[in-house]
Amino acid sequence: MINLQQDADGFIRMIQHYPRSMSISVTFYDGTQEIFSGRRLNEIYDEALAAFRLGNNMDAKGFERIPAKRNLRKNAVSTVAVRPGMSQ
Repeated sequence: MINLQQDADGFIRMIQHYPRSMSISVTFYDGTQEIFSGRRLNEIYDEALAAFRLGNNMDAKGFERIPAKRNLRKNAVSTVAVRPGMSQ
C-alpha cells in the first residue's frame, strides 16, 4: 500500500496514474487518514488535469495551438487537491 501525505495547501503529489485495484492511503494535514482506490485517485487526477488544461487554453491532449518553446511537463499537473470524503 502506498501512503501519500497531504500538504498544508490541501494537495497530494501525484504525477502518474496508479493501478486501478491498488489501495492508497492518504494522510490529511489534520492527521486523519482515508483509503482511496487507484481508480478513484486516477479520476481525481484526470479531473484536475482537465481543469488545468481548460484554464490554460489547451486542447484535450495538452497541446497549445500557439508555437512556443517545448516543455515536456508544461501540459500536466504534479499536485492534486484532495479532501476527506472524496474516496467514494
